[in-house]
Amino acid sequence: MIESKDNEKLKLVRKLQVHKHRRRQGLFATEGEDLFEAGLAAGAKPRFVLVAGGTGLHGTDSGRGAAYPVEVVHTDLLDSVSSLGSGTRVIAVWPQPEPVTLTAPCVYLDGVGDPGNVGTIVRTAHALLDATVALGPGCADAFGPKATRASMGSLFAHPPVVVSGVEETPGRRVALVAHGGGGLATLTGAGTACLGSERDGLRPEVVAACDASATIPLQGGAESLNVAAAAAVACARMSEVSASA
Repeated sequence: MIESKDNEKLKLVRKLQVHKHRRRQGLFATEGEDLFEAGLAAGAKPRFVLVAGGTGLHGTDSGRGAAYPVEVVHTDLLDSVSSLGSGTRVIAVWPQPEPVTLTAPCVYLDGVGDPGNVGTIVRTAHALLDATVALGPGCADAFGPKATRASMGSLFAHPPVVVSGVEETPGRRVALVAHGGGGLATLTGAGTACLGSERDGLRPEVVAACDASATIPLQGGAESLNVAAAAAVACARMSEVSASA
């Protein structure tokens, strides 16, 4: 059992809460049994797993046919490296996935800085479109604690891809804009739906690089939707088009 706060694995988990260390190490951490199981179900192999006593995992487990080291940690110590206020029973450290080739359908995000929104959109694109999210300039890291929790494991099934710009996305691109775009039917045949920052929307140069734009009609005088909600509307519309094709 790990009983020292100076244990190297605990130190690594602490570091992985910071973006620069995730980037340098090529690793990220997840907390909780649901995310751990989602990673295994997707075929990912953790570098190691830290568990509180009584979880049923111990030694070197061979779940899903892949062995991975498991170490029991004193509960207080595991809680001390958790990013959750309530603590956790399982922390797993994983290698960051290799980038995949983007194919349609796809969701492109530009300047979406809130990690909760990024993770939610990864989950939404997976659930409604079976699609991958492309992260453009200014987006939050999808492998940080808040984003991984919000993704609910979808980042394992469809790891998001960091791109330098919208030009790297596939198919016909439709920009979601707050005002002045076409109706949701504009998403018919779209390869990529493009969404911008929570505050300002898409930058003009990104809109200009798209093939068309669409605006979600709002009721009751509401000014705008949260970017994750807008992504859900776009994904649902693209999914309907795919199903009827």
